[in-house]
Formats: sequence, C-alpha cells, structure tokens
Amino acid sequence: MRLLSAVFAGLTLCAVANVQAAYPDRPIKVIVPWAAGGDTDNIFRPFGPALQKALGGATVVIANIGGASGTVGAREAKGSPPDGYTLYAVHDYVHSTYYLGISDVNYTDFEPICLIASTPSIITASPKTKWSTMKEMVADAKAHPGQISVGATLGSTSHFFPALVEKAAGIKFKYISYDGLAQRMNAILGGHIDLTDGNLTQKGKVDAGQLKFLAVATEKRSPELPNVPTLKELGINVLYAVSRGLLVPKGTPNDILTKLEGACAQASKDPAFSESMRKQGTDVRYLDRKAYADFLKENDTLNKDLARELGLLKR
Repeated sequence: MRLLSAVFAGLTLCAVANVQAAYPDRPIKVIVPWAAGGDTDNIFRPFGPALQKALGGATVVIANIGGASGTVGAREAKGSPPDGYTLYAVHDYVHSTYYLGISDVNYTDFEPICLIASTPSIITASPKTKWSTMKEMVADAKAHPGQISVGATLGSTSHFFPALVEKAAGIKFKYISYDGLAQRMNAILGGHIDLTDGNLTQKGKVDAGQLKFLAVATEKRSPELPNVPTLKELGINVLYAVSRGLLVPKGTPNDILTKLEGACAQASKDPAFSESMRKQGTDVRYLDRKAYADFLKENDTLNKDLARELGLLKR
C-alpha cells in the first residue's frame, strides 16, 4: 500500500508538472481594444509573431475589440478567465478613461506582464488647413478660439495630448470624438477635421502631401523629421509619448506570469519587431513585471493629476 501510495503521488506530481509545462497548449488571444489599422494594432501585430516564437510556437491571435474609447475591449479582458490565454494590450488610456468616468475598468484589475514600446506624439494637420507651421496654427487658434477642430478619442491619449498643448499655448480647440486612430485618420485625410494626434507612422502620408506634421512632443528633434520642430523649442513646454504593454486578468497563476514575462523579454529583442518599430517611429522599451508595475502606478498618478488639472476628473 505504501508503495502504491508513493507511485500514485509521483504520478500526480508528474501530471501537475506536465500540465504546467504544457502552457500554452492552445491559442493565446491578445485583445487590442481598437479597430485594426490603429497604432496599438500596428505595434502588437508585429509583436505577435515574436511572442509566438518566444513561447515555443504557440499561436498568438490579435483580436480587435473596439468601442467606447477602448472600454468594450477592456471589459472583455477583465472578464476573461485568469488562465494566461487572454492578454490585454494597453496604453495610457487605461488610466485616463477611468479618471474621466468613461470606463469602469482600472489598471489594478489586472496583473502587469511587460511594457514593450513608447511612441512620441506629433501634432498633425490636414493639408486643407491654411497653416504650414505650428506658430501659424497657434496664432489662428488665438484669433479664433474653439474653432479649430481636433479629432480625438475622448478620455484617451489623443485627447490628453492636445489638451496639454491647449493649456501650454493658451489656446482652445473644438474636439470631435472618434473611436481610435484608424477613424481619426480617415477623418483628417478626408478633411473633416483640422488636427489630430499623429506619429511617425504617418510620415509616408506627410511626404505624399496628404498630411502635415506641425510639431513633435520630444526633447530633441527626431532624426527622421529634421525639419519638424519640437513643441519645447517653440515655447510650448509639452513632452508626450504613448506607452504600450501587456496585462492579464487578476488571479493568473504565477508560473504563467513568469513564462509570459520571459517570452516578452525575448520577443522585445526580436530583430523583425525592432525594425518594424523603427519604421513606425516607436522606441522598443521593455520593462519586466516589477518595473512595469512601478511604471503603471506612477503613470496612474500622473494621469489623475492631469485630469484634475484640466478640469476633467470624474473619480
């Protein structure tokens, strides 16, 4: 009986070890809470194959679940089983939409896995606008307050960035809401809005005369855009970038968190992913679980303070 008990215990331990070692044994879904073609989608699609390779070939599927400024996808991610098979692709909007009362989902509803990228923001104009420089736009905005239209996903980074510019430049915009960058780009390319929050992804359209870059929110001029001034050099003291990472539902087992963290670290070094980010004007910026948790906590405070400063705080 003792021998049988020992054999049974050994078999049980082996079975548990095999189950744990088997992860992942089915496709992993990455929820991108906006439509295909937006910035977050364009960053996580090339990251998917790199993550897939780092996980030993397990299938990684990008699932675009848009709606309500990213809230629909956020709720689905929050309500998913904590088994490592649903990942949530986020950026700073997870803080801003919560504090503006748009979303009831908070970053603390999840476990951090990793930060992977940071994308500097650029004030981007329709070619149908009459200005060719940021200075001309600001002068026009001062002469006609509330008349220059800005396409933004309300409560998200595309809202906070121009709101910061408004405050720093002493001007006032008129906001028009769109659900994600893909919709905003369609609107600005069609001449339906004057401005939006863009980035280097649109450089080809700028070169083709379809858009205009007015100023970039970085400390120094971008090597890719030597003729585009920074906001700071124009006297508008705004630095802004959109940081993107992965979360999973609370309660996900620690061994799965550790495996995903290691896979993210490996995927962030993938040459194809790095090259894709370079072409998009995005910095590969890997942070592990602990560092990302600290980053999220600090960023949450910054967004809450910013919402309060802008008179938008609802929580």
